[in-house]
Amino acid sequence: MKKALTYLLSFVLLVMSQQKAMAQKGVFDTLRVSAFITPEGDTIPEAWLPTVEVKSIMTSKLKNYWQNWTRLRNAVYVTYPYALRASVVINEVNAQLANVKDEQLRRKIIKAREKDLKRDFGDKVTNLSVYQGKVLMKLINRETGNNCYELVKEYKGGFNAGLWQTVAFLFGSSLKQQYDPKGDDQEIEKFVQEVRKLYGYRG
Repeated sequence: MKKALTYLLSFVLLVMSQQKAMAQKGVFDTLRVSAFITPEGDTIPEAWLPTVEVKSIMTSKLKNYWQNWTRLRNAVYVTYPYALRASVVINEVNAQLANVKDEQLRRKIIKAREKDLKRDFGDKVTNLSVYQGKVLMKLINRETGNNCYELVKEYKGGFNAGLWQTVAFLFGSSLKQQYDPKGDDQEIEKFVQEVRKLYGYRG
């Protein structure tokens, strides 16, 4: 009986508080109130429930997971704008080179756009960590459909492509890595969608 009276009193106080709020806000306003349903089917306003703190020691495995998750997320947030800009330039260069057969003119066009990229992003990209560089190469592949080895080979020649592939290999990476949003790169793709939604990127 005492338990039933407690529930009834809680309900009456909840209704009174809602009526007071409605009087202040107007009849068309909505006041959302959280509640707790007991196993017996009774409803208690959440405000009447005591706060319960649940604490646990984070295991080394879970701690390592969150460190890697945070590191990857930060890398995507930092490098995705560069990948977008690079894709714009690459698509423009490809359009300019489409009907150009003269090798000297092709090199002149490529060199001019290379200067644009260095001017806009040179200092920023050189300050990226090796890990962020790996993520950037993945994202460039995502945005252009070409891996970085193919791009370097196309614009700078096979020798330069081979040279930079060797450098990437020494740092545990590869210019030939592909982007696989449904496989190894699912987590990256989630972060890309998060960035695109947050900053309103289109396309």
